[in-house]
Amino acid sequence: MTPSIRSERKYLEILRILAESHEPLGAKRLSEKMAERGFVLSDRAVQYYLQYLDEMGFTEKAGNRGRLLTEAGIAESESALVDQRLGFIISRLEQLAFRSTFDPATATGSVAYNLSFVREEDLPGVTAAFDEVAAAGYGFLNAYRIVDSDPRIPDGHAGIMTACSVTLDGVLQKMGIPTRLEYAGRIAVDENGSAGFLDLIGYRGTSVDPLHLFISAGLTSINRLVTTRAGVALANVRAVPAAARYRVEVTVGLMEKCGFTFPAGGGIGEFNLPKHPYRLSVVALSGMNMVGNAIEKGYAIKTEIGAGTVPFEKIADATGSR
Repeated sequence: MTPSIRSERKYLEILRILAESHEPLGAKRLSEKMAERGFVLSDRAVQYYLQYLDEMGFTEKAGNRGRLLTEAGIAESESALVDQRLGFIISRLEQLAFRSTFDPATATGSVAYNLSFVREEDLPGVTAAFDEVAAAGYGFLNAYRIVDSDPRIPDGHAGIMTACSVTLDGVLQKMGIPTRLEYAGRIAVDENGSAGFLDLIGYRGTSVDPLHLFISAGLTSINRLVTTRAGVALANVRAVPAAARYRVEVTVGLMEKCGFTFPAGGGIGEFNLPKHPYRLSVVALSGMNMVGNAIEKGYAIKTEIGAGTVPFEKIADATGSR
C-alpha cells in the first residue's frame, strides 16, 4: 500500500467496508457506514476518496449501483498492516453493545444481531439446521428472523437475523455493571451436561473474528451436540466485577424469562476458566451456533457478526417468517 494511503485511515476504512460488503456500495451508503465507525464524511467527501481509489486501481464502478473492490483492492485490503486491524473487531462489538437498548425487565428495546446470507434454494435446509439448535437450546436466543428486503442481501439470496450475544454486554452496561468482552471459545459438552472450554481466543489480540475462525476451521461439532447432547459449540466470555454477582444473576434470570439461553448456572463463574479474586466470568452461548450447525451440514453461508440492532420483538416473535 502506498505511504499516502497507509497513513490515511479513511482510505483504509473505505477499503475494509467494501471488502465486507456483499454488493456494490454508493457514496451515500459508504458515508453512513463510515459514520458508524467514527468517521463523519459527507457524500461529496466520500466521492473524493473513491475517485482517488479508482485512480489507484483499487475500486471500480459497477454501473450506477456503486463501487466494488478490484482484485488489487482486495489484495490491498487484506495486506493492510495487521496492527491497524488489531482491536477493530472488539471495537465494533463494543460499539454495538452500547447501541443496543434491550431491557429484560420489560422485554422491550433493541438487541444486537448477526445477519447471514444464504441461497434461496438452501433456505429450507438452513432453517431446519437453525431449528435443531433452537430446539436443543444452544442458541443465544432460540429464535431468528428471515428477511429478503434488506439492501445488503445479494440477488438470489435470503437473509437470516440471529441475536448476537453482545446484547448481554449492552444490558449489563445499562444496569451499571462494568463489563469487558474477553474471549470467544469452543465449549465442549458431554452426555451428562458437564461443560468446559477447549480453546479461547482473546478479542483484543486478533485481527479476524474468532467465531468465524472456529467454524471455518471445522473445530466445532454443533450438529453432534444437538442430536446426541455431546459435542462442541461456541460461547463468549466477558468479565464483570466479582461484587456484581447478585445483580448479574438477576439480569441473567430476567433474560432467560425473555427466551435467552445460558449455560449451566447462568454461565456465571462456572467452567474451567481462570479464577480472579475481583473479577467474575460470565459465559453466554453464541448466536453463531445456529450458523455453525448449517455449515457443518454443508450449506454455504456468509455471516456479518454484529450487523446492527433491531427491536427485540422482530426476532423473538418472527421465527420462520419474512
